[in-house]
Amino acid sequence: MTALRFTGPVLPDGETRDLYVVGGRVTYERQPGAETAARGWIVPGLVDAHNHLGLEDGGAVDDEETEQQALLDRDAGILLLRDCGSPADTRWVHERDDLPRLIRAGRHLARTRRYIRNYADEVEPDDLPTAAAREARAGDGWVKLVGDWISREEGDLAPSFPAEAFAAAIAAAHAEGARVTAHCFGHDVLQGLLDAGIDCIEHGTGLSVDQVEQMAAAGVALVPTVQQTAKFPQLADAGREKYPAYAATMDDLDARRREALMSAYDAGVALYVGTDGGGVARHGDLVGEVLAMSEMGLPADYVLAQASWQGRVWLGWSGLEEGAEADFCVYDADPLADLSVLGRPARVVLRGAVVA
Repeated sequence: MTALRFTGPVLPDGETRDLYVVGGRVTYERQPGAETAARGWIVPGLVDAHNHLGLEDGGAVDDEETEQQALLDRDAGILLLRDCGSPADTRWVHERDDLPRLIRAGRHLARTRRYIRNYADEVEPDDLPTAAAREARAGDGWVKLVGDWISREEGDLAPSFPAEAFAAAIAAAHAEGARVTAHCFGHDVLQGLLDAGIDCIEHGTGLSVDQVEQMAAAGVALVPTVQQTAKFPQLADAGREKYPAYAATMDDLDARRREALMSAYDAGVALYVGTDGGGVARHGDLVGEVLAMSEMGLPADYVLAQASWQGRVWLGWSGLEEGAEADFCVYDADPLADLSVLGRPARVVLRGAVVA
């Protein structure tokens, strides 16, 4: 069996080593005759913790378009995707060794006529627990709830379901062995979800200091998608005439989202890096999200860890220890010194094969 050799500082410890790939796995034992494939900084495969493979503005896309989305992610070094809801059946991606590893959440679960058309399985409160159990069984260990959305009656953000319906849905998903995350823009929905034992919050722009402390104590993660939340005020302003209360809520969002992010970090909440790729966000731009999180005030070494080895551990995958799956990127410069380096991988190795 032919072995490949990669040489350079191996993150996270940064020790310069010879890393070999044999049979799709990592070894540091010398392999005589191994072919030298690349030299540079070696980083565990990047993680997009909020991705929508198989989705575009109008809903599901076909398999050919889904493949192109996955290739954009792969060629950018994003080798592990946590799907946060897709109307497309993407289970076939698991069968493709040349596409990123995918952890599916199935369809978003939203309130009837209270979400983007053609995206979600839309249900009423009494049906939410059954739907959550079904998606838990159909997915890869995650269920995605739409926590809040604009209420036509209130003209502003409002919880999609009563707190007791969320609690029953979370319990039903947990009973099936799945974790639960929720789309949350505003503040009002958050307390009920946290009290019900949710595992992760997406966006989280409405978080208060006491809530991030509760999240830290309970081990609830946050995926802030800061590039996406930066767009909210502009989108809300476009609909100001129809939803003036919502537009007013978004007017001071920039300061509030920065405060929520940094208070979560200071409290010890685990933050992960997600692009929201699919729909209005393009695939393959994890470096943009990494840079945006850094610009918000997070330390560069922390953001890189969460986008790589720590994100992998959170989702049940390994880094680059002996015997680990050979999913990694090689860079010509140190990404810890300049995070923009992540946008220029010299080599991308997936399942032991050089794919880009």
